[in-house]
Amino acid sequence: MSVDKALELYKDGKYNEAIDAFSAVLETEGDNAEIYNNIGLCYANLGDDEKAEKNYLKAQELNPKLPQVYINLADIYYKEKDMGSGIELMSQGIYEMPDNLVLRHYLARFYMEDAKLDLAIDELEHILEKQPENYDVYYDLARVHFELGNYACAIENFENVLEFKSDNALIYFALAQAYEANDEIDKAISNYLKTIAHNDSFAPAYKKLGVLFFAREDYEDAIEYFEDYLNFDIPKEETEKIKGLIARIKEKCKSIG
Repeated sequence: MSVDKALELYKDGKYNEAIDAFSAVLETEGDNAEIYNNIGLCYANLGDDEKAEKNYLKAQELNPKLPQVYINLADIYYKEKDMGSGIELMSQGIYEMPDNLVLRHYLARFYMEDAKLDLAIDELEHILEKQPENYDVYYDLARVHFELGNYACAIENFENVLEFKSDNALIYFALAQAYEANDEIDKAISNYLKTIAHNDSFAPAYKKLGVLFFAREDYEDAIEYFEDYLNFDIPKEETEKIKGLIARIKEKCKSIG
């Protein structure tokens, strides 16, 4: 059985047959890290993470400088929420391949999930020194700073993301939240509006706008966005809450008028 045939079976989604084919290659050609990695991928696609991990670890043992093995193992540890193993794995990978920035980014994300935010910042900033246009890293760095309450830094990094991804409603929403947390309400409103402009089905932005306009005593705008929010499929309890708020705002407008 040839490697090409085994790969063809894998690409066709015939994972059990591909495992047999890759195993036959091992029997004739001896241990090979890439073959064990491929067997691991087959098991992963079959939903057998235990056997997938076993084969990835064998591949790593045979060739500790094979980046894809670390990434494949990382996927398993993320799924299992095993951040300790993920951190240990990526630290080992970076020791073997210190210039591999993809592994550093994975390490940063494991740190983020494990609430080791200062360590995550160190890794993310190291990547940006080498790749100053990596918008995924700016996004993660913004998230970390937001979590730490460093809202000005979060804003700066979300703005950096928009230099590369200016059509993404999620980024505008995240940026708006950072401005709101930093008590820059006009800029928060502006970015919630941009969120809707890029995705008019982004329901949370309508609620946020209703809340901010209400706090600013722009009652007509608050009612408009709360009523727009009610057009979405939101929980019944939330619907009743918003309807009650709209009613109170209208009563307040009558008393003012």
